[in-house]
Amino acid sequence: MAREPTDFLSLAVDSLQTSALTKAQLAEMLFEQIGLNKRESKDMVDAFFDVIAAHLVAGGDVKLSGFGNFQMRVKAPRPGRNPRTGELIPIGARRVVTFHASQKLKDQLQEGVGDDAASGSA
Repeated sequence: MAREPTDFLSLAVDSLQTSALTKAQLAEMLFEQIGLNKRESKDMVDAFFDVIAAHLVAGGDVKLSGFGNFQMRVKAPRPGRNPRTGELIPIGARRVVTFHASQKLKDQLQEGVGDDAASGSA
């Protein structure tokens, strides 16, 4: 019997031990719910993130439909200040990754927020 995507999500959320989802937990979910062996599950999760990281390092964008976009960008050098001493310290140019959630993910995050706010203020 095939599981509905929402069933998979509720099982995944129920199995979380901490508030942060880890690669080990993703691999464990693949093992338990998809039926891959533990080694294949770990290798698949590692390969997924390796491909994403390699693409970002190469300067490309990563677009995951229904989830969001990761983009690598270069931040310009700027002056900084040591908060303890007030001394000016130059901050060099650096590359950073930004994430922008898709509208679908934003909508999912907002589901029920109005209900919670309304019940809390009543």
